[in-house]
Amino acid sequence: MVGATLGCLLAKQGCRVAIVEPYVPAPFSLNDAYGLRVSAISRASQHALMQAGAWSFITDLRMTPYEAMCVWDATGHGEIHFSAADIGEPDLGAIIENQVIQAGLSQAMDSYDNLAFLAPVSVDACHYAESQIAVELSSGKTVTTALLVGADGAYSKVRTLAGIDVQKNDYNQKGLVAVVRTEKAHQLTAWQRFMPSGPLAFLPLNEGKSSIVWTLPADKADYYLAMSDDAFNVAITAAFDQRLGNVRVVSQRVAFPLMGQQAEHYIAEGIALVGDAAHTIHPLAGQGVNLGIKDAVALAEVFVSAKKVDNSPFSLKALRRYERARRGDNVLTQKAMEGFKLLFGNTFIPLQFARNMGLSAVNKVIPVKNEIMRRAMGL
Repeated sequence: MVGATLGCLLAKQGCRVAIVEPYVPAPFSLNDAYGLRVSAISRASQHALMQAGAWSFITDLRMTPYEAMCVWDATGHGEIHFSAADIGEPDLGAIIENQVIQAGLSQAMDSYDNLAFLAPVSVDACHYAESQIAVELSSGKTVTTALLVGADGAYSKVRTLAGIDVQKNDYNQKGLVAVVRTEKAHQLTAWQRFMPSGPLAFLPLNEGKSSIVWTLPADKADYYLAMSDDAFNVAITAAFDQRLGNVRVVSQRVAFPLMGQQAEHYIAEGIALVGDAAHTIHPLAGQGVNLGIKDAVALAEVFVSAKKVDNSPFSLKALRRYERARRGDNVLTQKAMEGFKLLFGNTFIPLQFARNMGLSAVNKVIPVKNEIMRRAMGL
């Protein structure tokens, strides 16, 4: 998603772009079941997707704007509510399946004559010389380019080829995802309950359904995966404190390992990293994709500004501006998410009390709460 967004943004600026994808994407149909992986797309990310030419295609498919958010602590009475109406906005963002975002971006890519999509093709090797990087592809072809962007995920081959080290933090947790139907309406609200074992989020979808993301210790996630649907329904209803009544799973359940990582550098000669190739964070705030799209926007902006000055918009000097613009923000967000994880995972009674008091206090300080909303939306 991040690589396609960047590709469209650069193609819009007149760059010749080739997007290399190791798998042929499956075509999307509105008759398809809801995907298990969704993203909470901020207003800033929506604007970026609009600039890339993908947003109108996405809205023509399916998405669910959410108007409010409710967060509470399972160990006490601390609770905080956010409402878009409080800051004069129609919504806080939109819950969109990753497969829908990808389908919208695919349609956008088709609209650019200067953008080629190569699949199934992967990068085998690369060599930098004389301000150009030669990229050897699995198809047997070699492409020469001014910039190779690694948008190839947490296990980035491009990052490895560039010799960029990465700092890793294995959380020993898994994110269990599924689609559920709730007895009570979700009210276009994103719900999140913090428990010592990890947060449980219910993200609103259409047709009265919700996407759940349940962060659990790895062994506990495996335990819940092995349950029958009926047993899981009882467990998830209890874990969510019956906030939306009885919960019934309507999809398969899948769990994926969680880890945080940060590339020590985002750039090398002729190479830049974006999205999960550069950083991954804990999913408790749902900011992973939004951070990646911020990377794409920043790199595209560096190209535009550098092109006005000289004919080397992807020089190492220009790329350093991208790294300075994004790495600090991403590191800060990662540390904040890990801090939240430690804070809400702590069972020390005085800390639990302080945590609940803090949530309740912030809920009453309207200017602070409104500023939190604006920042989360990217306004």
